[in-house]
Parts: sequence; structure tokens; C-alpha cells
Amino acid sequence: MSLKSNRVVLVTGASRGVGKGIALELARQGDTVYVTGRSLDKPSGELPGTLEETVHEIEKRGGKGVAVACDHSNSSQIESLISRIEKDEGRLDILVNNVFKVPDDLTVPAPFWEKSLSYWDDMIDIGLKAHYMASYYAAPLMVRQGEGLMVNISSFGARCFIHTPVYGIGKAGVDKMAHDMGKELREHNVASLSLWLGVVTTERTEAVMIAEPDAYSALEPGMESPAFSGKIVNALASDIDLMELSGKTWITADLGEKYGITDVDGKQPVSFAPMLGEPAHPADAIIK
Repeated sequence: MSLKSNRVVLVTGASRGVGKGIALELARQGDTVYVTGRSLDKPSGELPGTLEETVHEIEKRGGKGVAVACDHSNSSQIESLISRIEKDEGRLDILVNNVFKVPDDLTVPAPFWEKSLSYWDDMIDIGLKAHYMASYYAAPLMVRQGEGLMVNISSFGARCFIHTPVYGIGKAGVDKMAHDMGKELREHNVASLSLWLGVVTTERTEAVMIAEPDAYSALEPGMESPAFSGKIVNALASDIDLMELSGKTWITADLGEKYGITDVDGKQPVSFAPMLGEPAHPADAIIK
């Protein structure tokens, strides 16, 4: 399978960071890109970035941008979002489940029992649960059209300790979700997979790097721009053998080598797998 040109794409959580990078890169292909966030014209928190700005940059790159304010903790709003896309476009070719809430004190060292219980709502509800809901409502549309790609933005935290247990629980759940959904979607020619990114130079990461430059210097070979993930998603959607990759978790740096894709600076990001571990390989068995 290779998804057609003039694709309809949904990228959740695209006011800034990875979501915005993916949306802008797919815009270069002339795609219609729906982007979501909590509001259209107000940055969330202290970091810059709004949906309106993302749409403006999408259109500068040759795509059609559509901004939709969506509270991804609310399943009815997610359902309405997918229904709107179906009504307006008649199809959805690519779903990128990226939305994720980062607690302000996530990187402050403390054991889990001293962290707030709100971490669960932050990183599971506006993360794993939101991804499940978007996939749940998008699946019937993709099944009817006979093709589609669901991409879940995940992390090495699914296999090693990063930040706090709740973070890892959410990412491991995302990977297993992609695997199991892939099993049921395969007969309908719809792919489902997860991506592990390196250290992405988002607005948040760049702010930390400025404050603590020595903490990130050793990680530089594995750093990726937000656009790199977009290049990978485009390559996946264009791969005639996409269904062979479905149901699995992939490292963006490894896919960059597979497809001959370099980052915006011309460099090839290095995989952190030797240090942080490889994706899990669930059994092929299906028990119903």
C-alpha cells in the first residue's frame, strides 16, 4: 500500500513541537492537514506557538491547514473532530496521535509517591486515552475507504525508565495499542504503528538546553528536529510495503537510515537503542 497524493491528515497537538514539525513537513507534500490544540490563538503555558500560527506556516509550504480547537480529554470533542473531517473531506488518510500533556515539574527529581497524582490524568488521559479515542473514531472511516495509516508518537520510555513511572506506562501502552490495533486493521489495509523519537529540539527542549547546555552535549548525535519525524511519516505513507511495518514500533533514526532520510541540517540522527533499549516484539498469537 502507498497512500495517494493530496492526502487528508490529522495531527493532534500541533501548536508547537513534534506535532507542528510533522504538520509542516506533510504540508510540503500538498496535503490537507488538520491540526488540533486546546485553543486557536492562545499559547498554552509559557512556551510559544498557536494553531493559527501553525496553519499559516502550513499554507506557506503549499498545504491546506485547518485548525480545530479540541480538548483531547473529552471523548465527545474527539468524536466531533473526526466527524467534521469525514463530512468536510470524505476521508482521512493519516492520523498522527501526538497530543500529550507534560507536567510542569516532570523533570524535577522526586520518587513517584512524592509526585502529584494528577500525573495520571495529564499523561494517560491526554496521551494514551486520547490516542485510543482518536483511533477508535478514525478506524471506521479508514476501514470504509480501504486504506489508512495511524501513527502513534511514543518514546524509549516504553522500555527504560524516563522521568517517572506514569510516563513509561503511557508510552508502553501506546506501543501495545499500535500492535493490537494493527492485528485487527490488517485485513482492511490500514496500518497502525508507533514511533520512538530521539531527543527532539522542540521549543521546550531548546529552552532547557540554553539553561543547562552541558546536560545535553553528550546527546547531540541523537538529536532530531521536529521536521525529521514529519519526513519519516511521509516516507512511511509513501512506502508500498507499509503493511509489513504495521503493528510494530520503530525508531525514527533507524527509519531515517532505511529510507535514506537526513534531518534539516543534512545529518543522520543516531539511534539511542544501544543505550536505552530496543522496542518490544509481542508474540504473533491472537486469542479471542
